[in-house]
Amino acid sequence: MRTLISMILFVVLPVIASAAGGEGYSLDKAPIDLDSKASLQRGAKLFVNYCMGCHSAEYQRYNRMARDIGLTDEQVRENLIFTSAKVGDTMKNAMPKAEAKKWFGAAPPDLSVITRSRGADYIYTYLRTFYVDESRPWGVNNAVFPSVGMPHVLWQLQGLQKPVYETHKGPDGHEVHVLKDFELVKPGSLTPREFNDAMGDLVNFLTYIAEPIQSERKHIGIWVLLFLVVAFAVFYPLKKEYWKDIH
Repeated sequence: MRTLISMILFVVLPVIASAAGGEGYSLDKAPIDLDSKASLQRGAKLFVNYCMGCHSAEYQRYNRMARDIGLTDEQVRENLIFTSAKVGDTMKNAMPKAEAKKWFGAAPPDLSVITRSRGADYIYTYLRTFYVDESRPWGVNNAVFPSVGMPHVLWQLQGLQKPVYETHKGPDGHEVHVLKDFELVKPGSLTPREFNDAMGDLVNFLTYIAEPIQSERKHIGIWVLLFLVVAFAVFYPLKKEYWKDIH
């Protein structure tokens, strides 16, 4: 019984944690569509331009990515590789991890499996909820990752926003300030809607590199289920025919 309970908790607790969000801030649903090659291509562009300066994706190769999202090796070489890397290499960046640890306090994590670790909704909300906080070293904080050590590298696209709080009384009668929304104080190059769409594309791409076979696996799964339905329709009457004299 204890083993069964432990197994249930092992499966359920990560789901509960993901649904709860960061520090009580609710997560927004990420618009994941792994069949949209256009979205994956836009996400790849954002990833190499804004993420790979600090983060790697060491479990993903450029040529595998090209094949899966509908690009040629030449298109990848011309538009998505800015270093001396070859199209068959993994997506590593040039930042030394030891130096990165000195600059940021911890080396920026590899992003190959970040959406499998945190969840697509978490990453989608995280990327969109940076806000101005002059008390932080980089001048920004984050709603789902308080005291974040990462600068807001996408601020030129999103602009800068300040938090909007609601005041409630806690169980002990004291006032509690709850972060509920944001107010744009400095516009970026994208409108809020355009920025949300762009972050959807970026998270879509991160979801893809976390499991490149995912879309194909799901499509195969549908055909397997259809085969089992057809097989059941054939083999069940056959089974009844074989066993009719015994029953």
